[in-house]
Amino acid sequence: MIGTALGRELRTDYLYQLTDDTGIFQHSKFGVPDRAKGYTTDDNARALIAAVMLYKEQRDRRSLDLVCTYLAFVHHAQTDDGHFRNFMNYQRAFIEERGSEDCFGRCLWALGFTLSESCLPDSLRNTCRYALNQALTRVTELRSPRAVAYAMVGLSDLLGMSEPLAYAFPSPHVEETVEAEQFLRRDRVQNIVDELSRRLQRQFDSNRSADWNWFEDSITYGNAMLPLAMLKAARVGGDETVSRVAKQSLDFLLSITFSHGDFFKPVGNQGWLQRNGDASEFDEQPIEACETLLACREAFTLYGDPKYLTLAQLCYDWFHGRNSIRESLIDEQTGACYDGIHYLGINLNQGSENVISYCIAHLAMKGGPLK
Repeated sequence: MIGTALGRELRTDYLYQLTDDTGIFQHSKFGVPDRAKGYTTDDNARALIAAVMLYKEQRDRRSLDLVCTYLAFVHHAQTDDGHFRNFMNYQRAFIEERGSEDCFGRCLWALGFTLSESCLPDSLRNTCRYALNQALTRVTELRSPRAVAYAMVGLSDLLGMSEPLAYAFPSPHVEETVEAEQFLRRDRVQNIVDELSRRLQRQFDSNRSADWNWFEDSITYGNAMLPLAMLKAARVGGDETVSRVAKQSLDFLLSITFSHGDFFKPVGNQGWLQRNGDASEFDEQPIEACETLLACREAFTLYGDPKYLTLAQLCYDWFHGRNSIRESLIDEQTGACYDGIHYLGINLNQGSENVISYCIAHLAMKGGPLK
C-alpha cells in the first residue's frame, strides 16, 4: 500500500526490542535479534542519530536513555589514538584493533550531529566534544571517499552551531593552557572541512565526463552521502565550486535512481553500477532511500528548488510501497523495516541498519532537514 509521510505514526517498539544495555544488535533472524552476530559501532553510530532525532521530537526519558546507550557504545569504541573499533561480539569484546575508515566517518557524523543538538543535556554533549577532539587529528588521514563524506557531514553540523564548539567551562580533560587553546577550535574544524571538500572536488573533476557526473567510475553503496557532504560544506563555507559539484553529482545520481518513473529505485548491491554499464536491479537497500532523502532535503535548503522536496517524499514513499515491486517494507505489527528488496521479493529479516534508516527518514520528513 502506497502512503505518504506526515500522516503516519512512527512505531519504535522494534528499535527498543533490538537494543539491550550494551547497544543495538547488528542483525536479526526475521524479528529476533541475532546475538551470534553481536554489535557494530557502525550501527550504534547510526542509531545515535536516530535516537537524538527521536528525543528532539518526544523529549521523553525513554528516548534519552537510547541516546545515552548508543553514545556510550561509540565512546567505548574509541581508542586512545582517536580511531574507532567496529565489531563487538555478544560477550562485549571488540574483535579488532581498529575499524574501517567508513566506521570512523560514521562516528564523526553521529558525534557532530549529537553535539549540535542543544536540546540534549550538556553532560552528553560534552562526551561528544571530548570524542570529537580526540578524533580530529585522524580526519585528514582518511582516503575512502565515503568516510570523508560522513566526516564532513558531522563536522559541518558543528560549524552550523551558533554556540561555541568547545566546553563553556573548565574540563578535567583540558588541563594545560596550550591544549585548552587548541581544543575543538572552530577555525581548525573549518579548515578540515575545506580540505576534505577540495579533495572530493578534485576527485569529482578527475572522474567526470560528458555523461558521467560522479566521483568514481562506479556507483556502489552510501552514494548520496557524497553530494550530501558537499551540500553541507557549501552551506557552511559558501564556496561556489563546492556547491556546483554538490548539485551536479546529486542531480546525476537522481537521474539514475529515478530513471524508472515516479518512484525511487536505488542501484542494487549485487553488482552495483559501473561506468558505461547497467545498474544492478537487486538488492535494493533501505539505507540508500534514507540517505538520498537527506541529500534532497539539504539540496532544497541550499537551492530552494521544490523538486528536491518532491523527490525526498518519493524516497520516503519507497518504504511504504511506492517502489519497484509495489510492496511496503514496513512491518505494520511492530514498526520494523525489512532488509530490502531482492529478486524474490521482500527480504524478511529486520536488521538494525534498515530499522534505523526508516526511523531517520521518517523523522527527517516530519521535522524538516537534519539541520
